[in-house]
Amino acid sequence: MAVLAIFVSLFFLFSLFSGLLNRTIFTAPIVFTIAGMLMFPVMPAILKAGFNANVMLGLAEIGLVLLLFTDASQANLTTLRGIGSLPARLLSVGMLLTIALGAVAALLVFPKLSIWEAGILGAILAPTDAGLGQVIVKSPRVPERVREALNLEAGLNDGLSVPFLLFFMAIAAAKIEGGPMALSQFIYDQLGLGALVGIAIGLSGGWLMNFASKRKWVAESFQQIGLAALPLLCLAFSEELDASMFIAAFVAGLAVQFMLRDEARHSVEFGGQWGDVANLAVFFLFGMIVVRHWPQFHSSLWLYAILSLTVVRMVPVAIALIDAGIDRAATVFMGWFGPRGLASIVLGLVYFKQELNLPGEDTIRLAVMVTVLLSIFAHGLSARAGISLYENRVSPLKPNRQAAGESIS
Repeated sequence: MAVLAIFVSLFFLFSLFSGLLNRTIFTAPIVFTIAGMLMFPVMPAILKAGFNANVMLGLAEIGLVLLLFTDASQANLTTLRGIGSLPARLLSVGMLLTIALGAVAALLVFPKLSIWEAGILGAILAPTDAGLGQVIVKSPRVPERVREALNLEAGLNDGLSVPFLLFFMAIAAAKIEGGPMALSQFIYDQLGLGALVGIAIGLSGGWLMNFASKRKWVAESFQQIGLAALPLLCLAFSEELDASMFIAAFVAGLAVQFMLRDEARHSVEFGGQWGDVANLAVFFLFGMIVVRHWPQFHSSLWLYAILSLTVVRMVPVAIALIDAGIDRAATVFMGWFGPRGLASIVLGLVYFKQELNLPGEDTIRLAVMVTVLLSIFAHGLSARAGISLYENRVSPLKPNRQAAGESIS
């Protein structure tokens, strides 16, 4: 309860000064991560006693489920049409290469990992975090289409990373337990059932909400609460069926778009706001965990983190954007601002929850922690400076909308 009281107090204080902090380089994830890290000298007894990891997993799952549903339900799917669209490039070629290159880097830096363990690490660290990139996607100084592409990529790639993570986990488990049946059963249970749960809840929930809204049966506030319940239903049913709650929430968010009227879709923002609260709680607890494991952060982990945030991210983005009609400055800008945060924390927790007991488990856990920690500070502190540098680079080319990144199809 003491940790909860401190977090709630911090959250209230942060809300009081949030407007002032928005004008600084200190983002909300930075503030709450630092606060969690400061818990070590302030409350060593709590840290030594430890806390139930299931609490953090539960918060992280709720936060990501809410955000996956919100992002999917608000995604403008027409922007994905055509192989030449920027979001499609980032979510197809860019993402596949990121997972592959992340696995290759892991094998080089951590030679004791198996290829499947390296794939697990690459999949966990593949998705970007929309929350850590809020300064970028909300800045009017960044071309709109660049912002939209980064925001849509972050909103969709966490859901798209789940099948790859589950696939590598299933193969690793099959290697241990033996036989292809374990692999096929795992994929069916996690992916197939997850998608079916999402379709059922998204279509039925969206239809019922739309039906009731047309007849003025629903108060606006309860419309928001009702829609926020849909991703939580995905979580609950997925737990019972041993399906992937993240696939279910993501698919439900897409399915809901087919049933709700346009004027009702704004209501999903309510769930996203509660997701933000859960996310900040996760960063707070993440800071506590980081301090406990700091002595184990050796140089190889920092090397991999640097590679993950630079080469592993930026090279695939550059390849994906070949002939996309944008200049080098926009390519570098989009390549750098692919932060790793909540999605990687959650996917890491999902992996450890399965208790596969792989030989490289400790390496995977520490590599995820160091990479996310470095990203929180590197991307948070560089956001405003990066916007200024990019703006200065393209400002002489303002008449040329293509060079400014505004003509991306």
